[in-house]
Amino acid sequence: QLQLVESGGGLVQPGGSLRLSCAASGFTLDYYAIGWFRQAPGKEREGVSCISYSGGSTNYADSVKGRFTISRDNAKNTVYLQMNSLKAEDTAIYYCAAVNHPYVCYDSYVDYWGQGTQVTVSS
Repeated sequence: QLQLVESGGGLVQPGGSLRLSCAASGFTLDYYAIGWFRQAPGKEREGVSCISYSGGSTNYADSVKGRFTISRDNAKNTVYLQMNSLKAEDTAIYYCAAVNHPYVCYDSYVDYWGQGTQVTVSS
């Protein structure tokens, strides 16, 4: 099947860290920009980070800048999101998405969505 599978979510205390992975099956990520999005209860889905097809450029939402790092390993067909200094407001379901563009991560350009992984930041 053509799909993206996220993993690495879980429960973590404020100030802690998690590393999310997004692995593609049935297609290659080489020519897609990859975005991480999140949706908290009662909130709209928002963009978190974006990485270009080659990994040469990255972008972050202001709310996570300096705390989160996006990276990709095209040889492994996988994208990562390292999340440090987590806050309660980071609690959400996190989704990765393959975007039909080499370097932008507009929601409307998404070809494939992952199923999501839950991140809960709580003491």
